[in-house]
Amino acid sequence: MFAAKTTSEVNSLESPKSADTQTAPASPELRSIPYHVGIIMDGNGRWAQSRGLPRLAGHQRGVDNIRRILESCVELGIKVLTIYAFSTENWHRPQEEVSGLMRLLGLT
Repeated sequence: MFAAKTTSEVNSLESPKSADTQTAPASPELRSIPYHVGIIMDGNGRWAQSRGLPRLAGHQRGVDNIRRILESCVELGIKVLTIYAFSTENWHRPQEEVSGLMRLLGLT
């Protein structure tokens, strides 16, 4: 984790480059590891758009992150991982985006 002391240090930690490359602490204490972790995937398409990328590039980045999270959960001994990745409202998105999401989720 980071220990920032000045406003400029804090602002530098929040830059897109820093946010994209931050990692979790290497070895949490065993007593702090939860049995069940839940993740609501939200904002991957907006993340990509804000960087001038296609929305599906953001969704792909989200899938890549979930794979890393899953591996970490296994390594840490987390028994249950719930991922909420597609709401009923998502069916109203453009067909190309929905089809791309289904491919990424392995449902087609």
